[in-house]
Amino acid sequence: MKKQTQGILAFIFLGGIMLTSGVLISLPGYDPDKDYSAMDDPKITITGSPADNFPDDQRTTFCSSGGDAKSTDYVTEYLIPTECTNPLAIVSDYDGNAWFAETNTGNLAKFDPITETFTEYDNPTWPNGGRSMIWGIDYAPDGSVWFTDETFDSVWRFSTIDKKYERLSYPASGGDSLPQKLTIHGSQVIINDFTGNKLTILDVNPSETEVNYLSIPSALNGTVTADFALDANNDIWYTNWLYQQGGFLVKFNHDDYSSDVSDSGEQFLPLKDYITAFALPLQLLTPNGITFSDDGILWIADTTSSSFFSFDPSSKEFIQYVTAEPMFATYGNQTGVIQSPISRPYWIENDNQGRLVFNEQTANNISVMDPKSQSLVEYHIPSKNPNWADCDSGIAVLDNCGIAQIFDFAISGEKIWFTEWVENKIGVVDTSVPLPFEIQFESDEVKLSPGDSVTNHFIISPQFKNDVLQISSITSTTHDFLTVDIIHGSAKVIELNSDDPVAIHVEISASDDAIPGIYKILLGGQSSDIAISKFLTVIIG
Repeated sequence: MKKQTQGILAFIFLGGIMLTSGVLISLPGYDPDKDYSAMDDPKITITGSPADNFPDDQRTTFCSSGGDAKSTDYVTEYLIPTECTNPLAIVSDYDGNAWFAETNTGNLAKFDPITETFTEYDNPTWPNGGRSMIWGIDYAPDGSVWFTDETFDSVWRFSTIDKKYERLSYPASGGDSLPQKLTIHGSQVIINDFTGNKLTILDVNPSETEVNYLSIPSALNGTVTADFALDANNDIWYTNWLYQQGGFLVKFNHDDYSSDVSDSGEQFLPLKDYITAFALPLQLLTPNGITFSDDGILWIADTTSSSFFSFDPSSKEFIQYVTAEPMFATYGNQTGVIQSPISRPYWIENDNQGRLVFNEQTANNISVMDPKSQSLVEYHIPSKNPNWADCDSGIAVLDNCGIAQIFDFAISGEKIWFTEWVENKIGVVDTSVPLPFEIQFESDEVKLSPGDSVTNHFIISPQFKNDVLQISSITSTTHDFLTVDIIHGSAKVIELNSDDPVAIHVEISASDDAIPGIYKILLGGQSSDIAISKFLTVIIG
């Protein structure tokens, strides 16, 4: 384990580092003599908007495929007035306003859901043509919005009171740093450095001009450091991993470390005495989002599959969960190369009702999972961009095909705000809207031995008078040795009317090489706008 890196960072007040010409001289990687708008392709139609950062033939890919804001019974979208802002990180304030970062302008914007109006705040020191993936954002009790900036290795603070930006240089590591997610915790700002392979904790004291920081490096060379979460004891949990090669879940005992440093009078103490690591399961290849549910269980999203995982800190046990298969319209498969479409859960958070919320990047969904009822609701976002899926056959483009690159979301009561990075929109899911049907199980648990099978059924029941719904059945599993087949004349696609529940009969089988353990099978139904399912526990012994 490497020793702690500790140092002093100075706040840089942007107004003090400007030339009279308005050129920012402090941000690394910016060349004031370079024409950023013409770097990629000289065929650029100047519009005077952020779209000028892309050549003409890339504008439908990054700026929008041309669709207006759309809505369903559960989702409402809003088109950002400024063209091609590439919205990404989003957070809500105490009044229910949504604040989001524009990665193609360096600006923050606010959306007022009462007046349904946008306000965009110009960042006067952002370089002309500069673009940065802004993954992390949080709203502080003093009314400031903090966000990360990977291109210029920066952490920004925007005061919602005086409408001014301040920039804090992030402690980069040999040019490989990527400050990603960000959380305000008291007077501290916690950030994971994705490619810099460390967790950074900044101590920010408004009365001082210097900022102390602690960096916690990974014990594994060549890994990345992904998202983090705090438990009830203020321990910080995060993952270190190699791309599709596994890694570790790490717990850092932050309070004990800080207390011991203070008591000892030492500048630093060996970090290894405060770190515990747990090997990730082989199936968990790309852990990104991480959070705790109310019962103290840790949840991790896997971005190279359709899975997310629970981890019990008491038993040290991982359990794998799975989403519904993405709808055909999200991937198209015009070329026929997509054999096994995946949903790619990305970030995951908990709400104030004990539920988990996560975004499914390639399924174009915002999803809500209730650990208590073991239910999953996947809200489908109506806007799609065909340039990010297999939608073009060379002859025609499939209608309403693609994904909007929903890279972030923010929970505000029963509302879930989200951004559409390539459609220049934000949207909101209203989880208070009653669901059109529910799923009921014959039993919540089945037991199997390797080589055995068992029959079971689940019921899809309409919840109120409505038109006939066309429902596709969901039967998703986590392992190849565990299969679910619809039997006894049950249809994979049913028409659900307002009066009669429908029973779906299934056969659940474990192959001879099935590994004993606890597994989850997802059973339910999916319409064009929403998927509603429950997890059946399968115990193989």
